[in-house]
Amino acid sequence: MQDVFVAHAAELAGEGERRIIVHGAREVGVLRAQGRLHAFSNHCPHQGGPVCEGMLIHKVEEVLAADHTYHGMRFDSTRLNLVCPWHGWEFDIATGRTAGDPRFALRRFEVIERDGDVFVRLPAAQ
Repeated sequence: MQDVFVAHAAELAGEGERRIIVHGAREVGVLRAQGRLHAFSNHCPHQGGPVCEGMLIHKVEEVLAADHTYHGMRFDSTRLNLVCPWHGWEFDIATGRTAGDPRFALRRFEVIERDGDVFVRLPAAQ
C-alpha cells in the first residue's frame, strides 16, 4: 500500500469540496461529504462514467401511509448519494453501494489526514 498526496487539508475543508487524482492507471475522487472525507474509484460500475464528478443529493424516498397509499416524496436528510453524471446512477456516500441494486458499489479507498495534508491509501501498482 502507498499513501498518495491528494491536497492540503484546507483545500478540502468545505462540504462538497473534491479532488480527482490520477495515479498510474487509477483515477480516484476524494470528496468531503457529511463532514468526512471519502475516496472512491472515479469509475462508475454501470458504464465507466466519471462518478466522482457527479453531484451530491440527499436520498429521495417515497412516503407511504399505513394503508400503503402514496403520499409523495421527501428527501432523507441523513442519507447522501453521489450521482454519476452519465446516467444518474446513485451511490450511498457512506457505503459506496448503489441505491437501486446493492450488488453494485464503488471501490472505496482509505483517506488519511496527516500534518495538514490529505492522502489516499492505494494498493501498490500492478
